[in-house]
Amino acid sequence: MRIGVIGTGSVGATIATQLVAKDHEVRLGSRTADNEKAAAWAAKVGPRASHGTFADAAGFGQLLFNCTLGEISLAALESAGRENLAGKVLVDVANPLDFSTGMTPHLFVANTDSLGERIQREFPEARVVKALNTVAAPIMVNPGKLHGEHLVFVCGNDAGAKADVTRLLQRDFGWKRVLDLGDITASRGTEAYLLLWLRLWGALKTTDFNVALAQ
Repeated sequence: MRIGVIGTGSVGATIATQLVAKDHEVRLGSRTADNEKAAAWAAKVGPRASHGTFADAAGFGQLLFNCTLGEISLAALESAGRENLAGKVLVDVANPLDFSTGMTPHLFVANTDSLGERIQREFPEARVVKALNTVAAPIMVNPGKLHGEHLVFVCGNDAGAKADVTRLLQRDFGWKRVLDLGDITASRGTEAYLLLWLRLWGALKTTDFNVALAQ
């Protein structure tokens, strides 16, 4: 499959590298076509890896990942081109964290709305699935790094899109348990969890953790 990854940070590069390792063709998108970080990534990863602008990545991919900072996600996706998002599954990994007050961030949207919902409203032709935003990048692509049967969440309005993303998470990333939380409004919960996640990081002094569900 051809996959476009929008965002060249650690999350985007980690996801893109794993997808190439699973024999997908992946294009990493950034603001400019000559982004040095993206070019270095493509040169290192091999012939199935390429890079370009946000629009290049979105036009190339049959399935897309939004791995940008939450504060620029809407602008980045606008730059990617509405026509390039239309009809495609868009996995939204971003979180609405505002670090303007320092390293104790707050959410710039919460409670009655979420970044996932804003993306779906702004790009109604995209099939948005919120996923992977509750774990650190190394765990996203290698859940076996942790002990026990922990889980990852998906939510979105399109059942077929969620099924596609669930299969990808299981087959290519190794997730054994994927929990569907319902429609895109469930993003409010998974995004708000980041406030607890950050406190857990501070307490545990590591990002190698996740949650399990006992019933």
